[in-house]
Amino acid sequence: MPTASPRVAVVDYGAGNLRSVAKALARSALAVEVVSDAAELRDFDAIVLPGVGAFADAMASLRGSGLGDAVRESIARGKPYLGLCLGLQVLFESSDEHGLTTGLGVLPGRVERFPANHPLHVPHIGWNSVKWSGAHPVLAQLASDDVYYFVHSYRVVGAEARDVVGTTDYAGVFTSSVARGNVFAVQFHPEKSQSAGKRLLDAFAAWLRAS
Repeated sequence: MPTASPRVAVVDYGAGNLRSVAKALARSALAVEVVSDAAELRDFDAIVLPGVGAFADAMASLRGSGLGDAVRESIARGKPYLGLCLGLQVLFESSDEHGLTTGLGVLPGRVERFPANHPLHVPHIGWNSVKWSGAHPVLAQLASDDVYYFVHSYRVVGAEARDVVGTTDYAGVFTSSVARGNVFAVQFHPEKSQSAGKRLLDAFAAWLRAS
């Protein structure tokens, strides 16, 4: 008998790109639902937290809805988590976007704006290379580097070296992907990254099926 596709919850906390993320995940043969009820998250095999916009607004929505606590609890129970763009940033302890805001605190580190004293444009918008390293199961399905689509003005600093599995050079080398155990997150947008994004989401799907 065919194996049922893993059930994946795309967390709806008011971010604007949920449907495109859900469609991209479905193209990787995952059973995807957009979920806004914190109590429902426990019923899924994995959680995807996408996002665009401001860190402070995202955290206010996650806290107010109870989704932030539900995401943390799901991660603590060992459910696979995929964070996309803002979904990577909120994993960390804090961000200085629009004043200091506390994050989910799943990983040590903080989020800061790109430095102002460089000639490159901020926000960082467009295609850029990610160099992969480490032993996470998702990486086993990927080449050592690929090109993805970015849209962001803030990046992670102070992450633990063991958590950093992807780096990108823009105004200096910055952390563009992190992984620890059942957590995998990227600063770029796989749903906007064409074939490279499809390879990443296929690798995520393969990890779920093997879990």
